[in-house]
Amino acid sequence: MTFSGEFLAFMGLALVAIIGGVLLLNLTKVVHMVVALIFTFVAIAGIYVLLSAEFIAAVQILIYSGAITIIMLFGIMLTKHDDESEPKTGKWRKILVFLGIVGFAFAVYIGIYNFNIEQVPTTLHENNTMQIGKELYSKYIIPFELTSVLLLVALVGSIILAKNEKKEADSE
Repeated sequence: MTFSGEFLAFMGLALVAIIGGVLLLNLTKVVHMVVALIFTFVAIAGIYVLLSAEFIAAVQILIYSGAITIIMLFGIMLTKHDDESEPKTGKWRKILVFLGIVGFAFAVYIGIYNFNIEQVPTTLHENNTMQIGKELYSKYIIPFELTSVLLLVALVGSIILAKNEKKEADSE
């Protein structure tokens, strides 16, 4: 069995994504969790690049690794967070969770290993961004515009709520 560079890159990125996800679930400090989440998002963006979906990888970096992570950090910093409120889990629970994860991974491996996918020729590296733009602005223009209006309403609503809270804090 020969290992290509693409295979090694995929395995490395998949390992980083999995480790980031496991660290996200097991770390206790919230800022460390966000850093693990960033590693997971960047590794997934790297996998998108390997799949010749460069536009989706760029969006993954900009939206998830950048914007959502910053919003999560602001939310964490602006709220009161007590790290000591969660009870510590026992050794048996950790062992059972680990066995459950290994069993699930084995079941997924068996399912994927025996899954027969028909090989279909594809056209990669052919103006992916232009194809996405054509689909988005022709077939999906109404959901796209409704999403933009919904995000605008959420932005205006959050500004109004923040101003009301500031006025209430100033009056006290």
